[in-house]
Amino acid sequence: MNSLQIVGGGRMGEALLAGLLRAGADPGVVTVVEPDAARCVELADRYGVATSPSVISSRDAVLAVKPHLTVDIAAQLSQAGVERVLSIAAGVTLASIEAAAGGSVAVIRAMPNTPALVGRGAAGLAGGSHADDNDIEWARQLLAGVGVAVVVAESALDAVTGLSGSGPAYVFLFAEAMIEAGVLNGLPRPLAETLAINTIVGAGEMLLGGRDPAQLRADVTSPGGTTAEGLRALEDHGVRAAVLDAVSRATAKSRDLGAEW
Repeated sequence: MNSLQIVGGGRMGEALLAGLLRAGADPGVVTVVEPDAARCVELADRYGVATSPSVISSRDAVLAVKPHLTVDIAAQLSQAGVERVLSIAAGVTLASIEAAAGGSVAVIRAMPNTPALVGRGAAGLAGGSHADDNDIEWARQLLAGVGVAVVVAESALDAVTGLSGSGPAYVFLFAEAMIEAGVLNGLPRPLAETLAINTIVGAGEMLLGGRDPAQLRADVTSPGGTTAEGLRALEDHGVRAAVLDAVSRATAKSRDLGAEW
């Protein structure tokens, strides 16, 4: 593996670092760029990587900083001789990053999500005008270390943001509601939490088996039974329509943010 710097030692930067190391990367070729000295010590102790308060010279770089910092850092990386950049900043377009980086820096833009923190991420990525198939595959493999990564057109990244980028929050909200419903119907809160959370996790594992969600739903819905009654209540309250609207509105918001860059 060529030298790599991860610019940003926050939660997503650390998740990608951990995924790389789990996949067998040599910590000796990775540097985390992080201005917080205490955080640098923490990451160095935990992962055995080098740290730096500012951008260094390397072949590759991951931009894991806040969107408003992305363009400036991209310019710094280019000046430091970086040849390839993966940005995970929400909304910052390939064109903006390429303009800041200048020259022929290969830029790949991705939208991961927070389950990457537990190795179950879902990310979409798109390559810029100077990124060839090898560059895109490098980024895909890096992201695959923390979950699933799929290559899409940049125009699809807003929908990726609305669906999988924001999606964990939708699931967490549903989990909150299930727990409250258990409590409302007489279960102690700790028991309601255990049952609701494990139900969601178990259903997710079943979905990973590759079966159609509609068929899985049908399999557990007996005619005239309790599940059918519960599903009718969800449909009466427009849960399906609410999910469609949530993803669509989050997608539109991502487009609006992108227009700022």
